[in-house]
Amino acid sequence: MMTTSPAMQRYAAEIYRLQQDHDQVSLSLLTSHIESSAQAISTMVKRLNKNGYLVHEPYRGVRLTPEGEKIAMPSLRRHRLTEVFLVKVMGYDWASAHELSDVFEKGVNDELEDRIFEMAGRPVRCPHGEPIPSKDGVMPVIVDAPMVDVPSNSDCVVSRVRTHDLDKLRYIAELGLIPGVSFHLLSCAPFQGPLRLQMKPHDHIIGYELAQSIWVEVSKTGEGNKLPPLKTPINK
Repeated sequence: MMTTSPAMQRYAAEIYRLQQDHDQVSLSLLTSHIESSAQAISTMVKRLNKNGYLVHEPYRGVRLTPEGEKIAMPSLRRHRLTEVFLVKVMGYDWASAHELSDVFEKGVNDELEDRIFEMAGRPVRCPHGEPIPSKDGVMPVIVDAPMVDVPSNSDCVVSRVRTHDLDKLRYIAELGLIPGVSFHLLSCAPFQGPLRLQMKPHDHIIGYELAQSIWVEVSKTGEGNKLPPLKTPINK
C-alpha cells in the first residue's frame, strides 16, 4: 500500500474542500487557500497527479480521484476535530477556529486525536456544521441546500455555515443562525432580494449574499429534524 505524507494529505484535504463548490480547482484558487509558494504548490500537484490522487487538466484545474479523496479524510477529520476542541473546550471564537486549526492540527498525532475526540464529546460535525469523517475514513452524507434555494414557507434547520470570512461568521453568530437552530423561512424577495426569517426570540431579514453561505435542511413535517443545536460557546 502506497504511503502518503502529512503534507500530501493536507493538500488533498484542501482540494476536497474547494471542489465542493468548484467543478475544477484552479491552481490560483488553491494558491489563495494554502500558505505556500506557487512553485511549491505546483510541485505538490505534480506529485499527487503522478501517484494517481488527482487529475490535472491544464488551464482548467485539478480534481481528486476516488483514491485522492480517501487520503484527504485523515486530515479533514483532524482539522475539524481540532476546530471543535478549540471552540468547545478551549473557548475560542468559531470565526477564528479554522485558521487556528490549520496550525494546531499539524502537531496532533493519532493518540492526541483520539483524546481530542473524547474530550470534545465525540463530535460528528465541526462548529460550522461540516461533517467529520469517521476514524476509518468514511464521510457522512448530508442532504442540505443553500438557504437561497429553499422555497418560501419552509421549516428549516441550519445545517452548515459555509464561509471562513471572520466578519460574516461573527454576524451570523449574532443573529443566532448557528448549526442546529430551527427557523421558518417566510419569504425570499425576487431578483436576489432579501430573505425574511421567522425565529425565536426575534425575526430577521438577511441579504441574499449572506444567505448563500447558510445551508439548511428542510423539514417536511414542520417539526424540525434530528440535528441538535451545537452546544459550543461562540464568542461575539
